Amino acid sequence: MNKHVAVITGANKGIGFAASRLLAQNGFHVVLTSRSVQNGKAACLKLEEEGLDVSYCHLDVTDEFHIKELKEKLEKGYGRCDVLVNNAGIMTDKDGPGVLKIHAEMIGQTFRTNTLAPLRLAQTVIPLMKKHHYGRIINVSSGLGQLTDMGTGWPAYRISKTALSAVTRMLAAELQGTNILVNSMCPGWVRTDMGGPNAERSPEQGADTILWLATLPDNGSTGGFFRDRTPIPW
Repeated sequence: MNKHVAVITGANKGIGFAASRLLAQNGFHVVLTSRSVQNGKAACLKLEEEGLDVSYCHLDVTDEFHIKELKEKLEKGYGRCDVLVNNAGIMTDKDGPGVLKIHAEMIGQTFRTNTLAPLRLAQTVIPLMKKHHYGRIINVSSGLGQLTDMGTGWPAYRISKTALSAVTRMLAAELQGTNILVNSMCPGWVRTDMGGPNAERSPEQGADTILWLATLPDNGSTGGFFRDRTPIPW
């Protein structure tokens, strides 16, 4: 395949779906992934009906078998992976206890999805990126994980996103000189299942920085944290 191939996790709705549409509209072949097969295939069909170049892959980001299947699909079907958007995420403690009372298992569950899965997926696709001397990895994070503005509430979610910042920085450092750029971004408060109906931004507005990071030039930023295409503090 001559087109750049972009893999987007948690892409059947919200920011992931909006990002899938934006990237496909801008010339990418998008591999739309989701934990729900039914919802994922429906989302893929909707984009195909718009004339966009997309395909579907079942992916629970915490399932090692699913990750291996994704790797095989990319290797055999396309021979490449140019962009990885780690969008899938959970918030298990939205109305839960504070950091003094939260159970370790709740932190662990959130950490496996929000932090370890992006790292594992990056490890999986980077060899394919290195083959073509090109790659863009975008970790969808949150302002709730910023140490400069750290507060109370949502401890599992906050901890997982702060740790994702460390993953971003370490990957970017180890990949210096490879033309594989790794960045985090905060979409802002978006009208999604997580953000709720009263959020100030649409999924399309939240996904705009993903498109920008996915299309960075070869001398573009790496190891950064962005909102609205602008650097923000860690």
